[in-house]
Amino acid sequence: MIYLELFLGFLQVGCFAFGGAYAAIPLIRDVVLSYGWISEDMLADMIAISESTPGPVTVNLATYVGASQGGLLGALVATFAIVLPAFVILLLITALFRNLLKYPAVQALLRAMIPCVIGIILATGLWMIWRTAFGAPSALSPDWRTVGLTAALAALWFGGKAILRKTGRKAPSPVWLLLTAAVSGVLIWGV
Repeated sequence: MIYLELFLGFLQVGCFAFGGAYAAIPLIRDVVLSYGWISEDMLADMIAISESTPGPVTVNLATYVGASQGGLLGALVATFAIVLPAFVILLLITALFRNLLKYPAVQALLRAMIPCVIGIILATGLWMIWRTAFGAPSALSPDWRTVGLTAALAALWFGGKAILRKTGRKAPSPVWLLLTAAVSGVLIWGV
């Protein structure tokens, strides 16, 4: 019975929660308190924990409430119920979007957006490098460890890409670059 209640309660949240995670918290509060699953104080603690863990707050809350009420199966049911409406909506949009791709105007619009997205990503990356290396935007004295590590990772990425291109293979995996950056960061700043 608890699994059906978890499914229906969080399906309701998934269907009617619009405006992002923080706009959905009052709806989650109403559902959780109406079923008597947890107290209001416990809900406040769960919100704090959900905000500090990776992933969407609403999904984290659903998973946590489901786990507290029905164990692993309860967590799975609550998580499935809260994401199901968004999944169905995305499937519908994707089906409609595929038909829209037939029109030349839509294709032109999407092609025109590519340089904008590349520019936004590049600007964000450069800003992050600057903030990490120099701290405040007005600072002019860099952290040379950060500059060196950034240069080494860029050389590793672009050098690996050039070497692999000569052998006919794809670019290096970004996973290896992330792992290299993580290990290097621990060695440089953690030791």
